[in-house]
Amino acid sequence: MNPYGMPSQPYHQGGQSPSLPLFNGPVTVNPVDPFVVETLQGCMGHYVVIETTRGRIEGIVQSCKPDHVALRVRNNTFFVRIAEIVWIMPD
Repeated sequence: MNPYGMPSQPYHQGGQSPSLPLFNGPVTVNPVDPFVVETLQGCMGHYVVIETTRGRIEGIVQSCKPDHVALRVRNNTFFVRIAEIVWIMPD
């Protein structure tokens, strides 16, 4: 048994090895929402209101990558994770 209570060796039928790699620990998954990214890229240079899981932020879209958007708010730049965005309202 490993520390997680799982067998040390995976169970195989017919003595064949699995084609998938063995699980070696936690895996981080960052979902990409192509429609949100596309919408934000279309708003580049424009004022937007973004509702996140932590609250609302308003500013000008400076750049947009698959995992985050950069917003200019007054004289500060904020980076918002795409996965945290609930909705977007362009001005």
